[in-house]
Amino acid sequence: MKQRALFLDRDGVVNEEVGYLHRAEEVRFVDGIFSLCRTAVGLGYRLIVVTNQAGIARGYYSEADFHNLMTFMRGKLHAEGVELDAVYYCPFHPEHGVGEYKREHEDRKPGTGMLRRGVAEFGVVLSESVMVGDRCSDVAAANAAGLRQAFLIGGTETAGCSGEHLKVQSLAEVERWLVACG
Repeated sequence: MKQRALFLDRDGVVNEEVGYLHRAEEVRFVDGIFSLCRTAVGLGYRLIVVTNQAGIARGYYSEADFHNLMTFMRGKLHAEGVELDAVYYCPFHPEHGVGEYKREHEDRKPGTGMLRRGVAEFGVVLSESVMVGDRCSDVAAANAAGLRQAFLIGGTETAGCSGEHLKVQSLAEVERWLVACG
């Protein structure tokens, strides 16, 4: 069976968007994330978080803060029977970054670097994989990488996004699509 992945943006998909999340006490998981992840794994998907982290670029928090938060979040996911295969993040921003973080980088969505890391690390077949995001940059990255399907959770992008995607209001809709389409 071809190795496929469910790529998940973090803020707005795994956890509720709070703006530059970096403290454990601010984490609130999005309704349906645990069930979606368990179902995806049961269908043979790898679980890979792909997240732009402009807060690191802007100097709001450090890479160590990010890793500490992800350790906390992975523990909460584990308690719900969910194990992430990987967490890829991009700490760079070409305009708002400070110091070494002020630059363009292939990992920054809509770039495809983080998705291609899944290919390199796990042998993921992108054309069999799925992305769930809440921003147009997630849709653009999924389209540029040739993913099978991109989902855009409604609420963040009020003007809508171009590119091929399905707009959904909940993670339960994504879960139903995975079950129906394999």
